[in-house]
Amino acid sequence: MKSKKSKTITIIGLDFFNGKVEEVLESLDNGGLFVFPSGPGLATINSDKKYHQSLKAADLIVADSGYMALLWNLTHKVKINRVSGLEFITAFVSDPEIQKNSNILLVNPSQKEADANLRYLQQCGFRLSESNLYLAPFYDKNRIEDEDLLKQIEEKKPKYIVINLGGGVQEILGAYLKENLSYRPAIICTGAAIAFLTGHQANIPTWADKLFLGWLIRCIEKPKLYIPRYLAAFKLVALMYKYELGSVFKRKEARL
Repeated sequence: MKSKKSKTITIIGLDFFNGKVEEVLESLDNGGLFVFPSGPGLATINSDKKYHQSLKAADLIVADSGYMALLWNLTHKVKINRVSGLEFITAFVSDPEIQKNSNILLVNPSQKEADANLRYLQQCGFRLSESNLYLAPFYDKNRIEDEDLLKQIEEKKPKYIVINLGGGVQEILGAYLKENLSYRPAIICTGAAIAFLTGHQANIPTWADKLFLGWLIRCIEKPKLYIPRYLAAFKLVALMYKYELGSVFKRKEARL
């Protein structure tokens, strides 16, 4: 496989991985922080510095946002390959070696979702119990740290830590874990992706995900929650234009 650097495209100042889902799975063996930022999340990088820093701390930034990928691919010759969180988590739970290993810790937002995630993974072939679950507290956005979680991870040494929390929280928590752990697990920030499989989120057909229409399915199911969230992502257009303009000026200055 080509090096990570040769497989990235810089968009809004972030190096997005430009490869296939199989390559993302292969990269898990090296450990590190894996993030799948959404369009609404990316639109906040200028105002949410901690979130922005957590993305920069990631070892692999995956182009999950269909909106960002669409905007980029319509305006650039070199295309970005989108790997959605849903595509990744589907491949992750279907991988025989990962199932066999079952050395995983799930960080969940509620007991209800923790139970649903556990049942689903057991049905997929994972040998898991409640000891593989961690119920996250309600984090103060200004201080996303968790010593109890650190302690549990250090005791169990899971190979995979899957953080199923909301965007803007999970990435900062993931960066905190990466910085403070004594070893290097794969810290995977896929948010609600597993909930698409368990039924706790809208059922997004594969064809809809491939056509970048997952956002539409979610808006139809819960319009009051998701329409405002995705409307906020329109700021991404101006942000991408700003960064592209800055890159043009830098290239001109470099030629002088």
